[in-house]
Amino acid sequence: MKKIEDITGPVEFPAGTKSLLCKYLTPEVYNKYKGLKDKAGVPFELMILSGAQNVDSGIGLYAGSHDSYTTFSDLFDKVIEDYHKHGKDAKHVSDMDFKKLSCPPLSAEDASMIISTRIRVGRNLKDFPLGPGITKEQRDKVEELVSKALSGMTGELKGTYYSLKSMKPEEQK
Repeated sequence: MKKIEDITGPVEFPAGTKSLLCKYLTPEVYNKYKGLKDKAGVPFELMILSGAQNVDSGIGLYAGSHDSYTTFSDLFDKVIEDYHKHGKDAKHVSDMDFKKLSCPPLSAEDASMIISTRIRVGRNLKDFPLGPGITKEQRDKVEELVSKALSGMTGELKGTYYSLKSMKPEEQK
């Protein structure tokens, strides 16, 4: 399978496939959602394509947008509960106060080796689709908004944002 059009019916996984997509994408679930899109316009078939292509994947399912979790809840709820042991009605509690982190101090030798850090963001902004469904124009807008927000950081959080599309080779090193 190379593209979503290659998914023409319930996915048949090879014997031994252990992904959560394989476990929960029954023909009934597939038939309920085939041809549907979430509110961001991301097709169901795109969300299952990677797991259908990569049968060694542990999960094999990618949400297209925040709405995917609701629109395709019969599949996503089961995968999330199985993987995270987080039931549909459970509430996730976050505390984004970095001062409350418990980080042991680095040795002087280890600290001397750090010249920069990289933060990987695996989610998105509220009004944009997630990775599988986002367009180039939307990615550019996300970068613009995130870059603007990061430029307002102060104190220990202040740093320099480097865009991959304009980063010079010496900055990459």
